[in-house]
Amino acid sequence: MANLTSPIKHQIYLSLPEDIYTPLAPRRVEAPAMLALNHDLLDEYGLNSDWFESAEGIHALAGNSDYPDANPIAMAYAGHQFGYYSPLLGDGRAHMLGQIPTPDGKYVDVQLKGSGRTPYSRGGDGRATVGAVIREYLISEAMAGLGIPTTRTLAILATGESVMREYQMVPGGIQVRTASSHIRVGSFQYAYAKLGEHGVKALADHLIEHHFQNLTARDDKYPALLETIAVRQANLISQWMLVGFIHGVMNTDNMSLVGETIDFGPALLWMSSKLAKCSARLTATGAMPGISKPILVTGTSHALQKPCCHCLMRTRTRLSRWQKRNSALTYQPSKLHFIMA
Repeated sequence: MANLTSPIKHQIYLSLPEDIYTPLAPRRVEAPAMLALNHDLLDEYGLNSDWFESAEGIHALAGNSDYPDANPIAMAYAGHQFGYYSPLLGDGRAHMLGQIPTPDGKYVDVQLKGSGRTPYSRGGDGRATVGAVIREYLISEAMAGLGIPTTRTLAILATGESVMREYQMVPGGIQVRTASSHIRVGSFQYAYAKLGEHGVKALADHLIEHHFQNLTARDDKYPALLETIAVRQANLISQWMLVGFIHGVMNTDNMSLVGETIDFGPALLWMSSKLAKCSARLTATGAMPGISKPILVTGTSHALQKPCCHCLMRTRTRLSRWQKRNSALTYQPSKLHFIMA
């Protein structure tokens, strides 16, 4: 018998301080249609496709639902973008529907991207194009196929509406993205500026509870969390560089704290012989060059250290002891070799 019940029944982010998110349902669209459903990913999650291919499922994934079993939210975060700090960014065109449980007892985020305006849209229309969501699908699956930690695309949909891009109307689309977590470096920056120690500790405890349970019983769990995140980011960047992956918008709001590739933007996969030429072209357009990734990830680690060190390792003795033990992970522009370790 077909199972037409939504598997999205949890919203773990509701345990965070309310200033970190806004309860908000996606905006409805005219005529949603499924363009592609990632059956391989459904198999990984132990799910069948019945609900996802049903009319109810398609409408829910397109934003046309009241979500009786879920609590959609848009998440707030800050970020350093191209060297400048923005105190409030957030999900400008995305809605976190909730989580689905996996066979190994974990939860996977299910987020809609291109699902309408939010309080964080900053003048944008909240929509995405079909072309953009197809690109994210292809790149995320390429990264997964290469064995590199990444967010995934569960489905892409057409909205039946058109959006204005570069002075022309193009078909609108929605990406159904899954991830282990959507907590970013910019989430800590925002929590630190908005809520101080209370917000930073809430985010750190959330990460430890859901993603770093091995740190729960440690007396130094907060320094250990910061160290673990820094190492994961370093390993992720190393894997990017090995395959010539160029993240075109590698700002602190686009760096996941669980070490997954997220928010590709104008991302590219290039062979190393073409990397310098491609990097120069991206730099000219204002995006981030591939050869600067070690410098950039060092900067994002530094951006994370400030709220964590100030709020979670406040005594001078604890902080100096952690910095001495992890000197290669602190922000020292002259010492970038740890990225490739």
